[in-house]
Amino acid sequence: MNSGRYRGNDLAKVRRMTGTAILATVVIVVQIVCTFIKFGPFSITLALTPIVAGAAVYGFGAGALLGAVLGLVVLITGILGLDGGTVLFLMSLNPAATAAICVLKTLIAGAASAAVYRRIAGKSETFAVLAAGVVCPVVNTGLFILGMLAFFRDTLLAWGGAWAAGEGIAEFSLISYIFLGLVGTQFLVELVSNIVLSGAVTRIIRAAKR
Repeated sequence: MNSGRYRGNDLAKVRRMTGTAILATVVIVVQIVCTFIKFGPFSITLALTPIVAGAAVYGFGAGALLGAVLGLVVLITGILGLDGGTVLFLMSLNPAATAAICVLKTLIAGAASAAVYRRIAGKSETFAVLAAGVVCPVVNTGLFILGMLAFFRDTLLAWGGAWAAGEGIAEFSLISYIFLGLVGTQFLVELVSNIVLSGAVTRIIRAAKR
């Protein structure tokens, strides 16, 4: 009896590792492609959906791991200059803060998605997936903004001034630049894509539970 239970646990562990590895590969490929799709100074992040799927199917650890993978891809592609030089520029100002922002924001977003899904799934799996899909980009973008304000406020002010001049705005506030010029469109695209793909994530979860 015990040996059968252990074999079942081993099989579940293998499935978990395999599924997480597959989703990590999807995250890497999607984010490399998205490196060349930019709104403002930063590339869009459409690899949040597989993170939500992994967080829902495999739990807190998988969500955090997949988020960390995404953050490392963003950091490495940025260091290689594939994002147009924004990450390299920030690295020249504060390399530790840049690396921390890149990795921790997505790691925490993945973990938060798992926590939200687990909290709601017992009542409604569909709503749990939708909520996790909303939480992921909200946490990701929110932590990015907080990190930039904490470590790169002067840079944001300089970017905001250039943005306002380009838009013909005589006076601007830093908040208006952040939400209208820096992350506004990018955040909305990420949020809408997660909501639209929530049905696909739900089907993935149901298939994984069979």
